[in-house]
Amino acid sequence: MDHTQRLHQAADIDGAYAWTRLATSVLLATIGGAGMWAVVVVLPAVQVEFGVDRADASLPYTATMLGFAFGNVVIGRLIDSIGYWRPALLASILLGGGFVLASLTTSIIQLAIVQGVMIGAGSSAMFGPLIADISHWFQRRRGVAVSAAAAGNYLAGALWPIVMPYMMAAQGWRFTYAAVGVVCLVTMVPLVFLLRRRAPLHAASSPNGARPVQPISISPSALQALLIVAGLGCCVAMSMPQVHIVAYCMDLGYGVARGSEMLAIMLAAGVISRMASGFVADRIGGIRTILIGSVLQGLSLLLYIPFDGLASLYVVSAVFGLSQGGIVPCYAIVVREYMPASEAGRRVGIVIMSTIIGMALGGWMSGWIYDMTGSYAAAFLNGIAWNLLNVTVMSLLLWKSSRPAVA
Repeated sequence: MDHTQRLHQAADIDGAYAWTRLATSVLLATIGGAGMWAVVVVLPAVQVEFGVDRADASLPYTATMLGFAFGNVVIGRLIDSIGYWRPALLASILLGGGFVLASLTTSIIQLAIVQGVMIGAGSSAMFGPLIADISHWFQRRRGVAVSAAAAGNYLAGALWPIVMPYMMAAQGWRFTYAAVGVVCLVTMVPLVFLLRRRAPLHAASSPNGARPVQPISISPSALQALLIVAGLGCCVAMSMPQVHIVAYCMDLGYGVARGSEMLAIMLAAGVISRMASGFVADRIGGIRTILIGSVLQGLSLLLYIPFDGLASLYVVSAVFGLSQGGIVPCYAIVVREYMPASEAGRRVGIVIMSTIIGMALGGWMSGWIYDMTGSYAAAFLNGIAWNLLNVTVMSLLLWKSSRPAVA
């Protein structure tokens, strides 16, 4: 790369193109985020149609999260070597086609396979890899940019659970799935083509080069391992309301529409939390921001146990969203703070994989606990216990970050 190219890349960082790319990325993530949330909305209808129990009905969601996790790692590695847009194009086609194919399945196992292999893997490009990509285009406002890109996933969670129940009431979940697939194909492919410019990975030698890696008294491998454990713990806890709020409202007699509204409120509040966490992380760092969010998430989970009235559930769901929304994107910020920029796609993908495995495990575990106890109370307590694991790990990392770095 010659000197002129380096100067152009330096000008792009935090520049007009960076903000335009961020806006495009948020829109892409909002549409592609249907891959994660649609299966939550159709869970009760799928359970009834296929005649399975709550744990088996949760299998498509678990498969989606596993595919999502695997995709984050694979596509994360690819963007470090070939850039973002080509893997994202393939993922968009896979996602849209997966929705159409899922609408034709005839068993819970078939649906789970399509959800994992096509929908989960396809939608993964719109989260971890997209966050890693956008992190290269910002320095001064990296926390805000990363959080905004990650907020697209929650905007999807606020949009699709509101729209889909009306379509399902009129035409059923199969027609709704096929329609979502068509929407994804006709909108996401053109958006991906707007992101063809390669990330400025080598701008570090310019006057406006990337921030230096911050010191921490722990090796990169150990830091990666601890972030994996933390991500697993926080997201087992996080999955309880996000995966089962619709089914929980069905059990309480409030119906699918009310549960979908609570999910939408939860995730809309999560958007606010993600944006606020980005501003906070730019000032106090990713580790401290995660720790604050994790403590608040544990407290908000506790509120679900005594408050199960309709009005109070709306409020608690909003509180939960405001508490936990900023946690996951801050893992990417921690990676960028303490690890080399050239490894961002791979490192972020691995950590995001652990969070998604946590969501998958927690979604299934909560359904299993419900089947064993006939109540979600024990599932909420299980989530709180896993959340304490996250708090412990992040407290350790906060202590390590205040000590001299290892050689």
